[in-house]
Amino acid sequence: MKCLFCEDNTRVIDTREVAGAIRRRRECSACGHRVTTYERVAAANLQIVKSDQRREDFDRDKLIRGLRLACAKRPVPAGIVEAVAGDIEAELFRLGKAEIDSSLLGEMVMERLRRVDDVAYVRFASVYRRFTDLEVLSDEIDRLREEKSHEEERKRQLSFGL
Repeated sequence: MKCLFCEDNTRVIDTREVAGAIRRRRECSACGHRVTTYERVAAANLQIVKSDQRREDFDRDKLIRGLRLACAKRPVPAGIVEAVAGDIEAELFRLGKAEIDSSLLGEMVMERLRRVDDVAYVRFASVYRRFTDLEVLSDEIDRLREEKSHEEERKRQLSFGL
C-alpha cells in the first residue's frame, strides 16, 4: 500500500482480527508515518426496504452514526458501538437475504441497545417507534424497568442454585 503522506511503499508491522475485520498497522519505509487500515470482506449488496417500500443499500457507517447518536454522552465505549454494529451486520448477512425490512434492522438495534445502555435504548426507541406523547414514553420506561427487575430476579435465583 502507498503511504498517504509521501506515496512510498508501506510495510505491515502488526495484523489483528477485530470485529469482523482485519486491522493492519502500517509504517512507511521512507517517511516513517504510521497508519491503521481495516479490511472487510465486501459482501453482496444488501438492500434495506423502508416502510414506504423504497430500497436503500445497507450502510454500516449510517448504522454506526445512529448508534453513536443514541449513545451520545453516555458511558458507552466506542469499541462497544463498533462491536454492536459488527454483530448486527454479521447477523444481517447470515440471514442470506438480498433484502431486509428496516423494521427488522430497527428491532435488532433496539435489542442490542437494551443490553448496552438503558438511556441509549430509550433514545433510539423514542425516535424509531415515534413516541407521540409522554404517556407512551412512560409506558416504555415502565416496561424496561419490569424487564430489568425480572432479569435481576433470575440472576439472584441462579446465584442461589434455584
